Amino acid sequence: MISFDDIALRRGGRLLFEHFREQVHAGERIGLVGDNGCGKTSLFELVRGELHSDRGEIRMPADWVVAHVAQEAPATGQSAIDHVLDGDPELRRLQAELAAIDHQRETARGAGILSRLEQVDGYRAPARAARLLHGLGFASPDHGRPVSAFSGGWRVRLGLARALMCRSDLLLLDEPTNHLDLDAVVWLEDWLGNYSGTLLLISHDREFLDAICRRIFHIENRRIRSYGGNYSRFEDTRAQSLATERAAFRKQQLTVERMENHIRRFRAKATKARQVQSRIRALERMQRIVPAHVHSPFLFGFNRPAYVSNPVIRVTEGVVGYGAKPVLASLDIAIENRDRIALVGPNGAGKSTLIKLLAGTIAPRSGRIVRARGLHVGYFAQHQLEQLVPGDTPLEHMVRAFPRDLPQRLRDLLGGFGFRDSRVNDPVGLFSGGEKARLVLALLVHGAPNLLLMDEPTNHLDLEMRHALNMAFQNYGGAVVLVSHDRHLIRTVSDRLWLVHGGGVAEFDGDIEDYLAWTRRLRRESPESPESRVAPAAADGRRDPRTRRRESARRREQAAPIRREIREIESRIDRARQSVAALDAVLQDPGTYETESAADPARMMRDRSRLETDIANWEDAWLALAERLEALEDPE
Repeated sequence: MISFDDIALRRGGRLLFEHFREQVHAGERIGLVGDNGCGKTSLFELVRGELHSDRGEIRMPADWVVAHVAQEAPATGQSAIDHVLDGDPELRRLQAELAAIDHQRETARGAGILSRLEQVDGYRAPARAARLLHGLGFASPDHGRPVSAFSGGWRVRLGLARALMCRSDLLLLDEPTNHLDLDAVVWLEDWLGNYSGTLLLISHDREFLDAICRRIFHIENRRIRSYGGNYSRFEDTRAQSLATERAAFRKQQLTVERMENHIRRFRAKATKARQVQSRIRALERMQRIVPAHVHSPFLFGFNRPAYVSNPVIRVTEGVVGYGAKPVLASLDIAIENRDRIALVGPNGAGKSTLIKLLAGTIAPRSGRIVRARGLHVGYFAQHQLEQLVPGDTPLEHMVRAFPRDLPQRLRDLLGGFGFRDSRVNDPVGLFSGGEKARLVLALLVHGAPNLLLMDEPTNHLDLEMRHALNMAFQNYGGAVVLVSHDRHLIRTVSDRLWLVHGGGVAEFDGDIEDYLAWTRRLRRESPESPESRVAPAAADGRRDPRTRRRESARRREQAAPIRREIREIESRIDRARQSVAALDAVLQDPGTYETESAADPARMMRDRSRLETDIANWEDAWLALAERLEALEDPE
């Protein structure tokens, strides 16, 4: 058991928290949440003995083994698998002692070491280390590569594998999912589900917290409060206490109402049954958590994008890759206005490569890319954080990007991203990763793109900023292509999944829950090969996967022109309704009927009647096409 007895902690003269009294029992799984800079990581350093409290003391069993993830593995020549094996210090000590003894003279001692090696499962340690590496996305040939050969993000994964290798009593994980893709996040979630020790977890991934934790420590206003249950239960409880602040709550209801309207629009589409149910569940959660965010420091929305014709991008017979080997081939994809697409697939399958191709940062080897006239792409990727000018301030970045805007307007925009008062004029080089990500997002949002390409936008963002970004997506009027390990973001933003797998891209027949089920099934069937080229099997297991794949491909081919026609009709209806609204505004203006007015009310009423007739006809045509599409996409 860990006992926190009246703990107070200061860093740099600033009080982080005080009067913290709590007990953590062996085997508990606790999530630690709060705004960036509130003291979460400092509490971990306190537990590890790297910091000393200003008041009170922490008591824990002296023989407990504590494991944590180093910031980054050192760039040494040691092999990846040996680096991971070093995570079990007793194993390494026993191996060293066994190698050093003289077996002829120290038979009894050698027998004792061998017995202890068997007790700690030392003989299977290399296999355990290999499974950890596989689960975190390392292919088998990577196991023997030197640590120095991996990039910084992959060395962080090596550090995570090393921490998991330790047979620990207490595991401290600080944002373990930041450098993982979705498949690795799901694997880690399953692994932690079987962990028998005590876990303290810092994370901004709400679904990860929900699946793992059974208690939440929340740091706010220099206090640490304990809430029973998972993260959703915490937000529900906290929301109830905040719900008395009705004025702030009512302001948030407007955003919820917009989400409900969006859901109702998709509920009418029979062809989107699975996605609709997923979005409905997300809305239920969103409604419950909204009051918990009434004091969020972040509030922004995307500027309304200019309309462009459909499709906004079409790739035909595209081939893209690096070096001699193509990553993706035979690409035949189209993105249309208001599409909400999430890219899913195994690590290394080519999701980021596809995003770069769409963004125009890499060119295809062959094939054709057609972009709509007037297309303005907003591209977010992690490398853009490093392209910020360290000596410049957020305001200077904004003024350089938007020189025609008034500085005060840009200040107001930056305020919605948490840059207020003097922070607007601080050099970016002093910013954290989360602050840099917020600045890049501010630059992107103000540019009014009509296509958003988002490659892991939530890395480094805290829960409040993720919530604000999610709400901004709900009201965005353009198309979105998203790569993310944040399942909540995928579930609430995307309407379609594209599976990037086996060197190609195809529509995934299902929602995010179906995809997660497939990844788990894939791991069970091929535990040593997470890159296995197994196709998604039918959810009910009644059909041969190859047969199902051929049938799905045939249905997709037949459905593509119907889907395009449906979207064209939706665009016509939207434009007609805008015209009706414009006519109504003029017809309701008393000045329209004055003698000297240039308006012709009779003609305008005839135009309005014609538009209403057109809308009714188009809605009938839309319904007929939707029924045809439903029969193709859900033949059973």
